[in-house]
Amino acid sequence: MGAVVVEISVGRVGRLAGRGKGVKSAIFKRPLGGPAWLGREGFAGDEQADRKNHGGPEKAAFVYPTEHYPRWQEMLGLELPPAAFGENLSTRGLAEDGVCLGDVYRLGGALVQVSQPRRPCYKPAWRFGVRDLALLTQESGMTGFYLRVLEEGEVAPGDALALLERPVGAVSVGEANRVMHRDRDDAEGMGRLLAAPGLPPSWHAAFERRLAGVGEDGAGRLEGPVGA
Repeated sequence: MGAVVVEISVGRVGRLAGRGKGVKSAIFKRPLGGPAWLGREGFAGDEQADRKNHGGPEKAAFVYPTEHYPRWQEMLGLELPPAAFGENLSTRGLAEDGVCLGDVYRLGGALVQVSQPRRPCYKPAWRFGVRDLALLTQESGMTGFYLRVLEEGEVAPGDALALLERPVGAVSVGEANRVMHRDRDDAEGMGRLLAAPGLPPSWHAAFERRLAGVGEDGAGRLEGPVGA
């Protein structure tokens, strides 16, 4: 069986609390149970609170494989709701190791392209009260990934994701995650990623800094702000 959409979820901006502070977030996505219009900026009815790090043409839709849920529930001892990680598209048959940066898919009436892996942030951790959830997500490789929209159109649960094009020399989302988060000293891997098509500018800059010996402080992304 090929890759397929299990559910489409959208959400409005609300309030998320953690570490003694509240922030705006649209992580509380709800399944639609039916079709939705996918435009250049994302699904109709969906919102993002932090437009610097979420949403926009390069992150129009967030995809998360449903195959990861049993493992998460075993690891965390939690019963996770649908769209627990804030995903727009819950899929089956489309895991990170089998998806490459730059892949183009026909998705219902839309044409989409894999733009980048998701770099996990603190908001799912705050939502479920698991402080190290972002760190666990990136170390496990179960990050999900983003799509850009090449052609707008209607998408529905049950729609197939049919691979139409893969760039020559493309690297998988799983490989990008490995080098970014686990094998951080893999200079050869960083070189391959820097030469590969489809690597997003932010990842390119991060690998260039790492090769130059410049460190990265990920505490804010992984744990979130602290407030009274």
